[in-house]
Amino acid sequence: GELSSMFPKAGGQYVYLREAFNPLTGFLYGWSLFAVIQTGTIAAVGVAFSKFAAYIFPSLGADVILFDLGFTDVSAAEVVSIILVIFLTYINTKGVQLGKIVQTSFTLTKLISLLGLILFGFILAADSNVWNSNWENAWFARKLVGGGAISWEQVAGIAIVPLFASALVGSIFSSDAWNNVTFIAGEIKRPEKNIGLSLFFGTLIVTVIYVAANLMYLSVLDLQEIATAKDGRVSLAASMKIFGNAGTIVIAVMIMVSTFGCNNGLILSGARVYYTMAKDGLFFKKTGTLNKNGVPEFALWIQCAWTCLLVLSGKYYELLTYVVFVVLIFYVVTLLGIFRLRRKRPDLPRPYKAWGYPVLPALYCIIALLICGALFYYKRDETWPGALIVLLGIPLYYLAVAGKHKK
Repeated sequence: GELSSMFPKAGGQYVYLREAFNPLTGFLYGWSLFAVIQTGTIAAVGVAFSKFAAYIFPSLGADVILFDLGFTDVSAAEVVSIILVIFLTYINTKGVQLGKIVQTSFTLTKLISLLGLILFGFILAADSNVWNSNWENAWFARKLVGGGAISWEQVAGIAIVPLFASALVGSIFSSDAWNNVTFIAGEIKRPEKNIGLSLFFGTLIVTVIYVAANLMYLSVLDLQEIATAKDGRVSLAASMKIFGNAGTIVIAVMIMVSTFGCNNGLILSGARVYYTMAKDGLFFKKTGTLNKNGVPEFALWIQCAWTCLLVLSGKYYELLTYVVFVVLIFYVVTLLGIFRLRRKRPDLPRPYKAWGYPVLPALYCIIALLICGALFYYKRDETWPGALIVLLGIPLYYLAVAGKHKK
């Protein structure tokens, strides 16, 4: 909120890091956004869309291999994900207005669907026995173990750390993109005020809905059913209890609507960062141009191309960890930027100041670094590629600067 009110322009964290530290720090974020954060998120959401499409049409599943590229097999689910990304990219090249209409329509549909699922879950399927059983040992850590029969095993001490960090990956990933509105600040009326409000109310609304949905799941499904839901589709397992088999089809469609709208917003906002970087001479020159509809079309298409390659990697769960690890690193650096700017540029207008400064920002940084450390230590195979991608940005930055000076 504080940084967005100080620098109400397109580019979001790229701009904040550039202003707080230096162009290299800003570039590392922008490069990471392109290489893994935004594109990885778009790819993962596209894969989620295809998972629920496969529930309705099994022939579109990840186990249906269409052809072999030599280095990887291409499944029907991956083709569905790629088609979705290409279609939404095309929609967004037609102008902000069309993208906004699509976003508003699908967001409203998503909210109504989620609220309906939560409400009917509590009314029609809530079971006090299930609820009490789920909370009976709520403060004792347990993990699911396989073998002849699936069972729960209590966990204590240091063994809790990797499980806790792993559990947070999905939670953090599902809450990420809360800040994407800052990427399109240049297209928002009174951004110095409205961005902060949208960040606050958007985060609040999503938090309330997520918490309510999880409480509903805990009142309908026991922990075993939640943990063993096929392909992680807990919402479908809950809807089976609420509406029966026919209802699960409706819920699957609603989740497809949700992921469709989510990806539209991600695609819409991400390209604006690459556009701003290109204007600074730090990205492909053509990325800094607008088409006749006033949108960075080339930026949209290169984002689309890289996203499609990530989809073909077939590493959905690894992508989640890549994204979360890198995202947390840059959230920490961005918050450190608040401290630096308070000292470096104290006279700069701040229509909004970070609440709880300096305690809350410092506390966030400590917790985020602990999570990053746990992920890197316990899930190294899924985090070092993210760290490597960030570091790869350093030579790329100097190549970009050298090319800029040469011109």
